[in-house]
Amino acid sequence: MIKNLDINALERMRERFNRLYGPREVEHLIERMVATIGRYGVGLAGFRQAKMWDETTAILITYGDMVQHEDEPPLAVLKRFTDRYLVGAIDTVHILPFYPYSSDDGFSVIDYRAVDPKLGRWTDVQNLGSSFRLMFDLVLNHCSRKSKWFSAYTSNIAPYRDYFITVDPEIDLSAVTRPRNLPLLTPVHTRHGDEHVWTTFSDDQIDLDFSNPDVLFDFLDILLFYIANGAT
Repeated sequence: MIKNLDINALERMRERFNRLYGPREVEHLIERMVATIGRYGVGLAGFRQAKMWDETTAILITYGDMVQHEDEPPLAVLKRFTDRYLVGAIDTVHILPFYPYSSDDGFSVIDYRAVDPKLGRWTDVQNLGSSFRLMFDLVLNHCSRKSKWFSAYTSNIAPYRDYFITVDPEIDLSAVTRPRNLPLLTPVHTRHGDEHVWTTFSDDQIDLDFSNPDVLFDFLDILLFYIANGAT
């Protein structure tokens, strides 16, 4: 059941869906969005009830394992540390990617809905939220080459076979600028043939194709899952 359905926000989303995916898809996507949000029992208006940032906001940005103690999950140790030393000094704890990953200090996510077992569990994340607002990283430009999504892509399994950007390697990409000097395209062998996938950051971080609304809605569900687990 959806609470606090904001009609104005719904109209803004209708305009954006029209711009992104065209008028023929708009109503279907609106229905899909409402159904996705409804599974979590919140409405669009509910997300704006929390206090917004201003010049008084103080945020701790940290990896989940920056504070450690022998034989304890680092996220549990972080909870104890922040409760002891930082209550009243900060408002928010921003935990840098704490999901299972394969490279780039957590920014090559294998599973968006899991906590890296080396750091702890979802209950440890939720416990941090008892004293502070929580911020999570949603790494949505790309996912890990070792993710189930990419494995399904290479196996030509729907819907993931359409989740990634493929490009003809003969196309001139010399005008593309980015903060890495690794190859922009990475060759991969798939069940439907050899492809070249777009890899902005590294050959382990495969760019996702948001021209496919299935990708957008997977991330909407992940975002709502994070909110349900304490992100504010």
